[in-house]
Amino acid sequence: MARIPGNDSPQPQEAIRRRATELFERGGAVEGHDAENWYQAEAEILREANTHAIRRAVVVNVSGVVYTGEYESTSADGYMPGEWKPGDPIPVRLAGDKLFLRRPNGRELQTTVVKRIG
Repeated sequence: MARIPGNDSPQPQEAIRRRATELFERGGAVEGHDAENWYQAEAEILREANTHAIRRAVVVNVSGVVYTGEYESTSADGYMPGEWKPGDPIPVRLAGDKLFLRRPNGRELQTTVVKRIG
């Protein structure tokens, strides 16, 4: 069974079971399509979960311009919120819609700029 990112509870499996039952009933309750219904339900539930995934972001002020950069936790190379404190100087570089922040350990956190004020 596929895992919904960030959720190890039994709830996703229950949601998939309910959706598969709905598909079975909508399909006329025809026997022999259990696996088909299950896989379709799983795909739908996973797609919904990814649509509602937690958005992680950092906000930095660069020469009076405030940037909000979103990042994927899976590709953040161990970044944990709190590595910087408010007011800490953060070396940054911009490349198109990407904002790279130099972390205290020397690695960069790559974000995608989703908001720019100033």
